[in-house]
Amino acid sequence: MNGPMRFLHTMVRVLDLDASLDFYVGKLGLRVVRRHDYEQGRFSLIYLGTGAEGDAAEVELTHNWDETEPYSGGRNFGHLAFEVDDIYALCERLQAAGVTILRPPRDGRMAFVRSPDQISIELLQRGGALAPREPWASMPSQGEW
Repeated sequence: MNGPMRFLHTMVRVLDLDASLDFYVGKLGLRVVRRHDYEQGRFSLIYLGTGAEGDAAEVELTHNWDETEPYSGGRNFGHLAFEVDDIYALCERLQAAGVTILRPPRDGRMAFVRSPDQISIELLQRGGALAPREPWASMPSQGEW
């Protein structure tokens, strides 16, 4: 191998493309980098990025047009992790948009939510943990992530 490897993307299959774009772009704040629709293969590939300088990693949403059953294995997949500027502000914004905070940022450092396809999304505070703050500090976890 010549030189170090470079991380390119993680692929997630999605059932409802509109709901997924609403979650990843509208609520989580990622940006559509590029999109390819393949009429003959009946699928679309949508690449999302953070837009942060120097961050070339992407999430590839794969939408198979004729799929009607939800994909299994959301928790088995593991999770996607994003570093955020203010975990409390993002969790407040997500909650206001109807996203359930499964593991609240009680420690000011880490939270978990899920996409419409049940993919776990880990949110990590950039730098050190923020001071514990209500309502997060006493909010219980729910479900699984």
